[in-house]
Amino acid sequence: MNHHTDPLLSVPEVAELLGTSERFPRRLIAERRIRYVKVGRYVRIPQSALDAYIAARTVEPVRPPRSRSGYRLAV
Repeated sequence: MNHHTDPLLSVPEVAELLGTSERFPRRLIAERRIRYVKVGRYVRIPQSALDAYIAARTVEPVRPPRSRSGYRLAV
């Protein structure tokens, strides 16, 4: 991605997008678990870094096994 057009998000914006408190993205930054940019005294997270963080932690559903008859097993 072109980093010149990659939007920089504030901590409150990241928290809102993740549906968390501001403390969570601040902890990610402090533990260096997400890429961030220092702009003077401000910390910003590139949109691409947030997208990568979400993609790396996305768990896809597992399809239930099919029985030999071709019908799905009752759960």
